[in-house]
Amino acid sequence: MGKAKIAITMDAEFIGELDRLVGENYFQSRSQAICDAVREKLSRMKRGRLSIESAKLDPKFEKAMADEGLAEDVSQWQEY
Repeated sequence: MGKAKIAITMDAEFIGELDRLVGENYFQSRSQAICDAVREKLSRMKRGRLSIESAKLDPKFEKAMADEGLAEDVSQWQEY
């Protein structure tokens, strides 16, 4: 994956915290800390959307659909 430089504006308080963590070798650099934070936030957002969409499903309907498909396909399965 390619990388690109960006410029961001942050509160001095957050920059101080980043610098402290870099100084304690928790992160190699400010860039690594910010990349990790963005990656984590995007991952949480994806999981959140999946949870929201999954909650919309009707478990009884989904089970009926799965059972219906299973009954059809079982006869076509090879024996082991």
